[in-house]
Amino acid sequence: MKRADLTEKLLDIKREKGWSWKYICEQIGGMSPVMITGAILGNHKLTKPQAAAAAKLFGLSQAEQSMLNEVPMRGEGMQMPPTDPLIYRFYELVLVNGAAWKELIQEEFGDGIMSAIDFDMAMERLADPKGDRVKITMSGKFLPFKYYGATGNAQAYGYKEE
Repeated sequence: MKRADLTEKLLDIKREKGWSWKYICEQIGGMSPVMITGAILGNHKLTKPQAAAAAKLFGLSQAEQSMLNEVPMRGEGMQMPPTDPLIYRFYELVLVNGAAWKELIQEEFGDGIMSAIDFDMAMERLADPKGDRVKITMSGKFLPFKYYGATGNAQAYGYKEE
């Protein structure tokens, strides 16, 4: 079985049982709903206890349970640019705002990047009389650029020049 086959099996069970993502995430527990949902969809791995909880919930074999704990090939099969309208809007946000985000982050922190590994994300619904809003909060560790082989007065790590 390939990981994509397990994803389809899990989605079929979710549909058959009428489960919500909220229910599935509560049953597995241990990390954010974004991470658990992403793991079920094949883009993250679950810890061994979480994989065991998922296996019990979905009625999986030992091999399928183990597969949930394996490091996945993230983003596999994703067409670029994405064609799903909701996912494309995130891509569009980066296309339109990415250069400004880069400038503002590097002006504040120096030469480096925001980690997508040491990273937190939360999503919430905000009621609004003009139409409810989606609020997404992202927080990633700043990782300074390392200047390999730096000598003399060259900084070893990215820094904010004053």
